[in-house]
Amino acid sequence: MSSKNTYNLTQLRDYSSLFSRSGAELWIKSNFDLIDYKIERYDNKWQKTLNATYLDYLKYVYQILENNYQNEYIFKNSFLNEWLIKEIGHNNTKVFNEFRVGNAVADLVMFNGKSKVFEIKTEFDSIKRLNLQIENYSKAFNQIFLIVPESKLSVYAKFDESIGLISFNKDVESERFTLHRDAIINNEVDSETIMKVLHTNEYKSIVKSFYGELPNMTSFNQYNICKDLIKEIPNTELNKKFIEKMKNRDLENTLSNRYYKEFNQISLALKLNKKEKEIMIKNLKSPIKS
Repeated sequence: MSSKNTYNLTQLRDYSSLFSRSGAELWIKSNFDLIDYKIERYDNKWQKTLNATYLDYLKYVYQILENNYQNEYIFKNSFLNEWLIKEIGHNNTKVFNEFRVGNAVADLVMFNGKSKVFEIKTEFDSIKRLNLQIENYSKAFNQIFLIVPESKLSVYAKFDESIGLISFNKDVESERFTLHRDAIINNEVDSETIMKVLHTNEYKSIVKSFYGELPNMTSFNQYNICKDLIKEIPNTELNKKFIEKMKNRDLENTLSNRYYKEFNQISLALKLNKKEKEIMIKNLKSPIKS
């Protein structure tokens, strides 16, 4: 295991770019120029001592980041691996990454029997937008959770007590995430916020299932007509139908806490299906250029 405090901040930030969306999109397409550059700059000696693949190198860098630089990717991926996968538990659950709700974008959201949103705040994040984020999330989700470093727990505990708090302790080997305060369940969703989340076929389906038929409308006025009709649906029923539509979205979650778990967040962010993820791993098993 890599020792801590061995790497300077510039190098760690440089390493982390390999797991950014733009970085991952390159090596998913078998463009390894960025990885080759990092190896040449930092790890020439490491590469020469091994008959290594690009997969080996990315796992090596991931471990360095996990031990030394808890940026958003590592934090989010750790939460997926150590908490959310266990909570999913069955196939009738959908997890979304970077989910837009009103004027905010949620880090992770999950739909099963309830709708849950998980907002991640790393050591490097500010709290200045949190009130706005919570205001937006409360209009669409049954439960809101903040995942925060243990060192910042007292800061985030001051926010709305209905918000769940999960802390992260990077200095322990196992059970790094701890539930300090469960989120209070809220079933009161806002119809206008829900409308903006739903796709056209989804809100039309909700109207038809509740009223028995669709009214006469055109592509120009269907949104406003359906918005007015959905506003009249009892809140409990609307919440239930919203969750059903999200669970029915054509999205294949390929999360695994056994195989290639370093890439769960990338798979989720880029919406990779099982076949695409298998191709990605196969490509990464290519030998590093000498």
